[in-house]
Amino acid sequence: MKTIPLRTTVIGSYPFPGWLEFAAANLDQFGPDDLAELQEDAVIAALHDQTSAGLDVITDGEQTRLDFNLSFYGYIQGIELESAPPRRFGPPAHDQRGKHPIVEALSAPKGLGAVDEFKRLQKLARGSATLKASVPGPYTLSGRLLPGAIYADRWAITEALLPLVQAELVALVEAGCIEITVDEPSMSCYAHKEDPERFVEIFNRTVAPIVGKCHLSTHLCFGNYKARAVGPRQYAPMFPAFLGFSADEIHVEMASREFAELEILTQIAEAGKIAAVGIIDVKSYYIETPDDVASRVRRCLQHAPAEQLAFAPDCGLSQTARWAAKRKLANMVAGVEIVRSAIR
Repeated sequence: MKTIPLRTTVIGSYPFPGWLEFAAANLDQFGPDDLAELQEDAVIAALHDQTSAGLDVITDGEQTRLDFNLSFYGYIQGIELESAPPRRFGPPAHDQRGKHPIVEALSAPKGLGAVDEFKRLQKLARGSATLKASVPGPYTLSGRLLPGAIYADRWAITEALLPLVQAELVALVEAGCIEITVDEPSMSCYAHKEDPERFVEIFNRTVAPIVGKCHLSTHLCFGNYKARAVGPRQYAPMFPAFLGFSADEIHVEMASREFAELEILTQIAEAGKIAAVGIIDVKSYYIETPDDVASRVRRCLQHAPAEQLAFAPDCGLSQTARWAAKRKLANMVAGVEIVRSAIR
């Protein structure tokens, strides 16, 4: 798949409209047709904001996912969903997201739901933007599941989830999806204390059947629940090992880290991949101006050629207020276009 220089994209998630959050908290008041309409309307809203901004690549905003992992867990048999996290009060942190026991061997006889999401996106999308699907990889997906008698540790859970994710990726390609992000932020968060080569091997086995059949990317960040990171925010422990990912594009979080380790873009480009740069800080309510963005793009061009650069927010936008997300995306596209026009 040929990509345009300095293309603009997103990771996957987008803020829920306020009315959707209300509806999600009161699902018992809606019938099945009401819920289907709610889902379509939410995706239309996310598409409107992304296309109005002028993005080259858009998603459905993950508007029909209750939670980044929980929605997928709902498709997997063998998980007992716990309703109460271990801590409910005090400053937000990752321990306010509950973990769930495994009660039988994991399976997903009806898939993981991403194919239905993509088909909805295909039906509702208009215009020339590329449509992208985002699916969590098996290591990240294993993070909120508890080891026990069936699976001894997180690695064993990951191995059980791997064929389920792999089957979903294959089904997405068969449904006509030409761009997929396999989202593995947990690998970034734990690369400092786990073997990064082991992560690469897991990732590559997961995506093996779809390599060369779509534009394949991965997203490396340090966590964003309530704008809180969960790992040391350094890419040094991951590279050069992560250059071995069987991916066309590697997305790195830069804006919230004041563009530290920007030289990694050179390594990614020299490995023959596209460096997708997180150029918008989703954890800040400072609205980057087009000139801010253009200046940052020029810095990136000192490390990689335009044909091997893409730009996106640092992470998914689900934890950012919608009014800010709309302005940030519009200014990101405008800033990139300033530079793109100058080098045409």
